[in-house]
Amino acid sequence: MIYATDNDFDSVIKVHNKVLVDFFATWCGPCRMLAPELENVEEQNKDITIVKVDVDDCPNIAMRYRIDAIPCLIFFENGKPTKRTEGYADAAAINKFVRG
Repeated sequence: MIYATDNDFDSVIKVHNKVLVDFFATWCGPCRMLAPELENVEEQNKDITIVKVDVDDCPNIAMRYRIDAIPCLIFFENGKPTKRTEGYADAAAINKFVRG
């Protein structure tokens, strides 16, 4: 899992073909519940890089992708966002989201 900042987000997204970005905040309960689910997804999907973006620490990225609810997952393929979902999801639902 990679923690991105406003300074390195674009380069991280471009380096990897498939990236699941978790927009979160440390004070967010559902975000904390999502964290272990994302660890399971990472173990099950070695071809997907998971990147975490703290919306409080990275307001520019959050504004660029119009994050207005967290947790928010955005899936990037070849550097471009292809789909997004908001709210808590378990590992099975996240796997279906990235594979479906």
